[in-house]
Amino acid sequence: MSTKRPKSTTTTSKGKDKKADESSAGSVAGSGHPNDIFPLTLTSATQELFGCRCDEDVTGDNPYKILRKEDIVQDMRMRAAVSDFSPVKQLVLDYPEDELLLGYDRDFIYGSSFYLVLTADAKERHLKPVVALGVEVALEREPSEVFAAQKTFEPQPWISLGSEQEIEEESVTDSRPRLKYRISRVRREFGAPIFFSDRNAMETKDGFLECTPYQDKNFSLKQMERHTGVQTIPNLKSSSTQTQWTYPRSMCMQYEPREFSEEEKENCLQSENLKNFVNSVASRFEIAIQQNEIMDVFFDDWKALSEEDSGYGRKADPHLKEYQSFTDLHFSKEKTISNINWHPTINGVIAVAVTERLSFEDRINGSTKLLLNPSLILFWSFSDPINPQLLLECPDDVFSFEFCPSDPNIIVGGCMNGQVVLWDISNHVEQLQGTRTSGGKNIAANTNALQGFEDKQENETPVVRYCAVSGIENGHKAPITDIQWLPGTFEVSRMGVPMENRNGICVQIVTCAPDCCVMFWDIRAPRVLQTMADQRKQKVEEKPLENPHGVPNTFKHLDLTWKPLIRVSLPKIDTSGEYSPLKISLRDNTCDNHTGSNADRAHLNAERSEVAPEYALLRVPSARQLKPLEDICTKLYAGTEDGELVYTDWKLEKDNDSGRLFSAKPSHQFIIHDGQVNTVRRSPFFKDIILTVGGWTFAIWKEGVMNGPIIQSSCSQKKCTVGYWSQSRPAVFFIGKEDGNIDVWDLLEKTHEPSQTQNITATQITCIKPWIVSSKQHLLAVSDHLGTLHILEIPWTLRSPSSNEKLSMSKYFEKEVDRLVYFEKRREMRAKEKKDSEAEELRKKTEPIIPEKQVEQILEEAMKEYEDYLSLETVILKEMGLLPDTDKVDI
Repeated sequence: MSTKRPKSTTTTSKGKDKKADESSAGSVAGSGHPNDIFPLTLTSATQELFGCRCDEDVTGDNPYKILRKEDIVQDMRMRAAVSDFSPVKQLVLDYPEDELLLGYDRDFIYGSSFYLVLTADAKERHLKPVVALGVEVALEREPSEVFAAQKTFEPQPWISLGSEQEIEEESVTDSRPRLKYRISRVRREFGAPIFFSDRNAMETKDGFLECTPYQDKNFSLKQMERHTGVQTIPNLKSSSTQTQWTYPRSMCMQYEPREFSEEEKENCLQSENLKNFVNSVASRFEIAIQQNEIMDVFFDDWKALSEEDSGYGRKADPHLKEYQSFTDLHFSKEKTISNINWHPTINGVIAVAVTERLSFEDRINGSTKLLLNPSLILFWSFSDPINPQLLLECPDDVFSFEFCPSDPNIIVGGCMNGQVVLWDISNHVEQLQGTRTSGGKNIAANTNALQGFEDKQENETPVVRYCAVSGIENGHKAPITDIQWLPGTFEVSRMGVPMENRNGICVQIVTCAPDCCVMFWDIRAPRVLQTMADQRKQKVEEKPLENPHGVPNTFKHLDLTWKPLIRVSLPKIDTSGEYSPLKISLRDNTCDNHTGSNADRAHLNAERSEVAPEYALLRVPSARQLKPLEDICTKLYAGTEDGELVYTDWKLEKDNDSGRLFSAKPSHQFIIHDGQVNTVRRSPFFKDIILTVGGWTFAIWKEGVMNGPIIQSSCSQKKCTVGYWSQSRPAVFFIGKEDGNIDVWDLLEKTHEPSQTQNITATQITCIKPWIVSSKQHLLAVSDHLGTLHILEIPWTLRSPSSNEKLSMSKYFEKEVDRLVYFEKRREMRAKEKKDSEAEELRKKTEPIIPEKQVEQILEEAMKEYEDYLSLETVILKEMGLLPDTDKVDI
């Protein structure tokens, strides 16, 4: 029996100890612990101070620790009520001896981890071993004297409460003998090829068996109990925090210098130490002054290089700065901006197309209301950020429009209903150039009534009606999502063959829509209508036509009769069906070539004004009179609404049997993006580098490399909505996100993440369009889903290219191509190795198994080889004369 634990043993050898034990037993029964001990809870600091750390200084085998009374009293004086011994302060002070006993209660018998012995007798009883007392002490003790006795558990008989019945009900037993089925087949039919074919089940008797559901009462099951499990997990959330100084306070401070008195100054100046110091440094001081007169040694040449650009939007500021914003409460209210374009020749003028922010169902339900609110294209000018300068009326919402490169007064747009629209704004060029003098002043002067202001503004802003629109039956069957002008260097025949353009101006248009086709349009009058035009000319001379809207007659010959020149379909490569293009990119298009400065554009504008084309007099020439061009690439990239990138040829092929023209299947198709492709844009510096944006990723491709993209981004947290290349730096491009952020990528700085991310608006970004005003000012137009147009100024770091940046990017793209080719070769090699290894394993499995040799056969073969070796050794020794001939010796 152990004597070190007070819970299991108590010694009562004398009469006075029995009384104490009786009182202790009564205390255990009443309060849970004897009267001569007191349970304590000691903190880790107290345990460290008194050297009684749990399971280190005191353990289950050595549970006692002697504490000095003086140390306990000193602790209670220093920490007062915070001390862990404060509950027993008076008991400690009344303790007669100088040392107290502290016990470690590992099993929490008394409710705490420690207990303090309060009497000297109890201390002796805990420390005194009882091994010598043996069985006699145990016999003298009464059961009531033990305050903590151990109990031995005895097994009890099992009593049924019905659980075995539930177990039997849940167990699965066979209610009938199991069924056995045997399926056989003719031996010769094993391994025979199987051919499937389509047939009409209705034409064949018993071609199909209809299994209609019915209610079977024999198998109606009623759910009485269901076992389900639920586990709670925390919601994962990525968040960040930044401390902000939200409560600025005005503080002030005043100080005054501590100066020497006149007496102290006189003593300092007359001191020998000052004289010795001045004499020692005088020569060095003179040399330093002479050097400062010659050159400032503390001048920082590197900082001086950027002093002139340290202002707003200069080198020192790498972020995009808000330059101006445009919004209109009347024309763009509850609308979104679908496309934006800078005016090619007039500085500070930008056009935006606004569309309704409605779903397909809401558009159908509110079609009557939409007819009363015509769709518009707004022209904004920096000179008047409040009122639009010009309005272009559209037959339906416009998703894409472009200025004509040959004549900026001609604008073409693609509508939601599939129609192609042409405008001529020649009569309003002076107004866009800022010649309006009194309109804005009159509107600003009348600010008494808001309604009158809006009515006057609406009347003051001119509305231009479209000159021509294609027929609905001849256009696309879906909204036109992209439209581009073909350059004036060539034109396309009805076979899709590039021909020479004798006029030297842009006369053809390319459109695409999700109706699975790409269309080419010609804005010149067909040759078959030339005689009809002459007849109409005679009628016009006799009686002038009424033109109440003042629409120019530039494209009157195309109005409602305009048909596409050729229609290029995009059939799928492997399966039936067609691709649905959203964006296209031609190698020789003119949409990405706005890299010239403002002076260059003014020079081109002067040349165009001298020889302004008259589109009303142009006619489609005969293809026999034109020379085909062999150096024009007829390939195009098309991004689809399923996230695919298709590379195809727009040339039409002729069927030898029927003679009809048809589109060939695309040569390549890539599935990279996880959403619809919203951007297919070529680099203005490299004609064979294409940027595609779709879903949550973007990719950069090189035309001619058909192994895949040379650069592909990882999936971002927010969806990418638009992308555009920088017009001055080959390594920079901008990516718009659905959360209103713009990611600026600089491939010379980082390729795994954007160099900077900046928030522009609180909603989705719909369009991005950069523009070069001058060499020192580059602007970036950004539109959002709420109909607001933001004009941002591009900083110096993003507009000024580094030395040989184009050459560095060219080498970088070449390295990426080499990496892609190497990766493709390695993949093919690994595939071949895998195929060879599988063939080797199959060959090993089909080879006959050679039986292993027994031990006797192995020993016999080894002995035979050894005998052959001995005979060969004997022959060689005889030939060398080292072994005598035994026959001759015997003779």
